[in-house]
Amino acid sequence: MLGDRIRKLRKQKKLTLEALAGEGLTKGMLSLIENNKAKPSMESLAYIAEGLDVEVTDLLEEISTQELRGILEKAEMLYNQKSEMAPDKYKQLLSLIEPYLKNLTQGYESARLLDIYCRSLYEEKIIGWEEFSDQAAAMYDRMNLTSNRAQISIFRSMVKFVEHEYSVALEVLVRERAEIESNHVYMDPMTRVDLDYTEAILHFAVGNDRAAKDVMEKAIDFSKKHKIFYRIDDLYRLGAGQAMMRNDNENQELYLRKLKQYGEFADDLLSILIHDLIVIMSLNTEKHEYSKALEMIDQYLANPKVKDVVESLYLIEKGKSLYGLGEFKESILYFEKVETPSSTHHPFDLSLFYVRYAYKALCHRELGEMEEANQAAQLAVENFSSLPHTPFKEFAIETYSTI
Repeated sequence: MLGDRIRKLRKQKKLTLEALAGEGLTKGMLSLIENNKAKPSMESLAYIAEGLDVEVTDLLEEISTQELRGILEKAEMLYNQKSEMAPDKYKQLLSLIEPYLKNLTQGYESARLLDIYCRSLYEEKIIGWEEFSDQAAAMYDRMNLTSNRAQISIFRSMVKFVEHEYSVALEVLVRERAEIESNHVYMDPMTRVDLDYTEAILHFAVGNDRAAKDVMEKAIDFSKKHKIFYRIDDLYRLGAGQAMMRNDNENQELYLRKLKQYGEFADDLLSILIHDLIVIMSLNTEKHEYSKALEMIDQYLANPKVKDVVESLYLIEKGKSLYGLGEFKESILYFEKVETPSSTHHPFDLSLFYVRYAYKALCHRELGEMEEANQAAQLAVENFSSLPHTPFKEFAIETYSTI
């Protein structure tokens, strides 16, 4: 009730009844108001609000903006924790926010709490997250908070992306991006690059290389023009990966060079590892310099930092090198150490993992183990069946036909 909210805020600010009452109210009248035995006039309410340094609306609402801000601070801290440090963080977030849902009607704090709540529902696989996502999006629109609104669009498209409904994911993003651009006056550069990057990876996912390349190159040009380096490493990695998949040697060399320069300049381990991984892949599949590839791979696998980044992909390349050197049994052992991560969803990334089954099949064939060879080759083709055409997919199909 109103009196309870006034008393709570007064105590939070460490004010006595006399201090808050001041010259505009008597201590007795303020006490009656706090105990809900008297209703203040609008003039008195404005006086009390001024003394508490809050808006009158904060007193009239069941929960003040200040209180919601405190809840949001707790929610943000929990939401940003790494999952391994807080494995049940989404359940905790639901418990934290749920009691306040009926009060989340306006303002940034309400919108952001609804945003976090809908994401937590999704992570816990609880139906109904869409309703809260819509509420948060509508609030962001009303407040013209373009960046937050764009992140909801990206989240919605990624929901379909992780279900491997790539065309639907692209439709969602393109449709919502058009709505944002028509309804919002200004879009900050980082938000635009976020949308460009997401749109580019989705175009690549559905096999629309031309559209993807156009969006990607526009994003890179935009970043250079505005002198922002946000996501430039992601864009260079995307460009190098796409060129590799399409056997575009000229662009592959271009983006690899830029990726290496960025990695060395920013001391970015991921960029360096991806650069060298693509170089190793070229040594294995194009130049057939297996010993040189193996030397690079072993150097990286001895580095503990690699384990948390791209160890599995390096293990696959080691299996390929050993296959090329005729070490078929050892090659199979390295392929069997790898599992396709549950967090991997893009067709390009999945292709890097699925191709190991084709190489494993070839190893079994060389060892005369035809039943195992056929099983591995068939598994490769089945995994690639729903993915766009790439050299990896063609290699799997050719391997199956050969066996």
